[in-house]
Amino acid sequence: MSREILRLENIEKKYSSNSEELHIIRNLNFVVEEGEFISILGRSGSGKSTLLNVIGLLDKIDSGKIFIDGKEVEALSETEKDSLKNQGIGFVFQFHYLLPEFTALENVMLPALLNNFDKKEEIERKALSLLKKVGMEERKSHKPSQLSGGEKQRVAIARALINSPKILLADEPTGNLDEETSEMIFKILKDINKNEKQTIIVVTHSKDLADISDKQVYLKKGVLVENL
Repeated sequence: MSREILRLENIEKKYSSNSEELHIIRNLNFVVEEGEFISILGRSGSGKSTLLNVIGLLDKIDSGKIFIDGKEVEALSETEKDSLKNQGIGFVFQFHYLLPEFTALENVMLPALLNNFDKKEEIERKALSLLKKVGMEERKSHKPSQLSGGEKQRVAIARALINSPKILLADEPTGNLDEETSEMIFKILKDINKNEKQTIIVVTHSKDLADISDKQVYLKKGVLVENL
């Protein structure tokens, strides 16, 4: 029996700029079951990235409620929110944001080392396992400047998984990649979803790539429409 991992209730998000108010997300409701792979599509400027930032607790909402793994986010202390954001949610961006001075292995390890340096050996083993899953084990000692765009993004996926997040969010993870490499990245995400039962929510502009996910939703005028 599936278990609810994410619930958004009546979410509102607005931005104010030059005395103009932009209503990005309107009374949005959304439920994700544990282990689902969901793609969010929509036109440019439709608020897809804002929605992902809301789910990832990077942007504050104006009203509504967010529940992650049964816990209402606003009912948590700031410490608990930070822990949920850093440990419970993994984020893959359009740009990889790997640190240039560190190797692929070190980049993957970093998020887990921040508060657990005494567990360095254990973290290194897990990082190596993740690099293997994304096909980057043999490139573990290479720095970002020595990697292709697709290779960097695979390392970024491994890094996002190092803390065993409840939800993996990916914002246009193939936006800077060619078609062939994009297909490879989506296949890796699908394999992780299938083999590890990892919940994944991806924002993408590509309908073809979204077709490999379990469910597609479309963001239109700040509201999610399913099954287009």
